[in-house]
Amino acid sequence: MQTKPFRIGTRGSPLALAQAHETRDRLVRANGLAPEMFEIVPITTKGDRIADRALSEVGGKGLFTEELETKLLSGDLDFAVHSAKDMATKLPEGLHLSAFLPREDVRDAFIGRTAPRLIELPHGATVGSASLRRQALIRRVRPDLNVILFRGAVATRLRKLEDGLADATLLAFAGLKRLDMADVPTELLETKNFLPAPAQGAIGIESRIGDRRIDDLLAAINHAPTHDAVSCERAFLSVLDGSCRTPIAGYAMCDGDDLHFSGLILTPDGRTEHSVEISGKCAQASALGQKAGEQVRAAAGTGFFEGWT
Repeated sequence: MQTKPFRIGTRGSPLALAQAHETRDRLVRANGLAPEMFEIVPITTKGDRIADRALSEVGGKGLFTEELETKLLSGDLDFAVHSAKDMATKLPEGLHLSAFLPREDVRDAFIGRTAPRLIELPHGATVGSASLRRQALIRRVRPDLNVILFRGAVATRLRKLEDGLADATLLAFAGLKRLDMADVPTELLETKNFLPAPAQGAIGIESRIGDRRIDDLLAAINHAPTHDAVSCERAFLSVLDGSCRTPIAGYAMCDGDDLHFSGLILTPDGRTEHSVEISGKCAQASALGQKAGEQVRAAAGTGFFEGWT
């Protein structure tokens, strides 16, 4: 019988802590445990410390998870809570994404200082974003815009915008909602024209493979449709690159037992793109994502990736 609190690892940003608290609250309700049986352990990662350069220049997505995963493997943490889109497609040996919470709104949120909509920004306006996907999609829609690097926590990016460092920025609507900031966006970008990042809006829980005690605890809050959809998207991402060096978008939806996936890969300037649509059963989610990735890679050809990955 568990006598010590379960230790939940998380980054220390306000959004990461909000996600960790949501996970704890769901575990309390689902397992009939007292809140005191869970201890939230904030950990600063390399990705948090290096905030002035693009992730592609300093190591990719693993920068947000390495310290947490080290403590998971050592047993200092029982499990870790992540924004699933920050997870590398290849996890350290011995770890897996064992559960997902119900997915939030996957759309990107546009926050305009000089215009309320992306299409209405003045010619040559400046948009700040840390995401290569968002940068490429912005350039696809508005090639005249000046797109610059915007990194940092949500509050940091909004402060940069308020200080006039850019005319607009884009953030995940899911994160804003979790921070009770759903009124901040001036426009929500629909997925039909602005496909989200793979796993956007999903909270993933990482734990040790074979730890049945933790697996049983987390199974009570795992949301199967989100698990399947994100597994499809991550498989697609893995085939194409899986790091932060390529503009890749992907979104899977489960409707009962059926799954539909839309994927997209672009050049950083947004001028060239290759898309894919695939449908099948949720039970084959990962295989469908892999197949979609192979199809779009074949359509793009090896030359598509040369010189910019």
